[in-house]
Amino acid sequence: MKYRQLGRTGLYVSEICLGTMTFSGQGAQWQQIGHVDQTGVNALLDCALKTGVNFIDTADVYSEGQSEVLLGQALRDLKVKRDDVIVATKVRSRVGPGPNAVGLSRGHIMDAVDASLKRMELDHIDLYQVHGADLATPIDETLRALDDLVTQGKVRYIGCSNMAAWQIMKALGVSAKHDYARFETVQSYYTIAGRDLEREIVPLIDDQNLGLMVWSPLAGGLLSGKFGRDVATPNDARRITFDFPPVNKDHAFDVVDAMRPIANAHGVSVARIALAWLLHQKAVMSVIVGAKTVEQLKDNLAATEIKLSADELTALDKASALPIEYPQWMLNRQHTGRVPA
Repeated sequence: MKYRQLGRTGLYVSEICLGTMTFSGQGAQWQQIGHVDQTGVNALLDCALKTGVNFIDTADVYSEGQSEVLLGQALRDLKVKRDDVIVATKVRSRVGPGPNAVGLSRGHIMDAVDASLKRMELDHIDLYQVHGADLATPIDETLRALDDLVTQGKVRYIGCSNMAAWQIMKALGVSAKHDYARFETVQSYYTIAGRDLEREIVPLIDDQNLGLMVWSPLAGGLLSGKFGRDVATPNDARRITFDFPPVNKDHAFDVVDAMRPIANAHGVSVARIALAWLLHQKAVMSVIVGAKTVEQLKDNLAATEIKLSADELTALDKASALPIEYPQWMLNRQHTGRVPA
């Protein structure tokens, strides 16, 4: 397992992060994603830790809070030293029926962080992330509240997720102006079959020295190798009942077709190649993998061992390339001969 800096900080996290969206399955939506019980959660966490994973990502909304509960119990059951793991969770999504049980207001953030700490039975959260933008709350209010949490010691670092590039940059500007704690990480959807992030957010991440955490690296299982144009959809596939995230399936299957011979050459699954491609991307800090079984988790963790050749990366990049949009084609034209390739 390799370890990479959490943004520009001195903290190092494993390049694979254990995702917890499959834990518990409380609530109709979450039941479709996974329903791993406490025994299964303990086994998954134990497997991840023994492989060198020190980074775990959850959210207050996953399984209506039960994902955090099971994670906290697993840490205690396995007698994990607190300083041996980096625990990340999120705030923003609706967690109750009231008008203020959602969003990024100071009131909701202060309530939500205490609720997460109580569910996990922890005294601090290593990385507290906003789970998306809240257009009803000024970003200044959100960042001031998060900065106070850092000052109080309840939170060590802050990050963001599912935000547009301009929103992230505005937040960084507000933090710089007021000397608030700034976002150190960005958690976004990114796969070899969905490279939209490269248009605006990846250049921003590179310029501002942020750490990229990738969610749904297998596009909701579509890149697992179990799907294809001529492959029957597995009866237990999550996408039968929960077709998310949105993916151009024709393009995705083109990418799967390009990955299969490379996977065969390495003697591994298509899923491992999809994960390995992400781990070869300069902007990626950590790839979040969720699993329902230890066997599935082990297969995903093994992606760290794959070294793709230059020719293999070229073939994959060609098959998965984004169509060039404006202003990129003009930038490419103008910078020819002036900026090194």
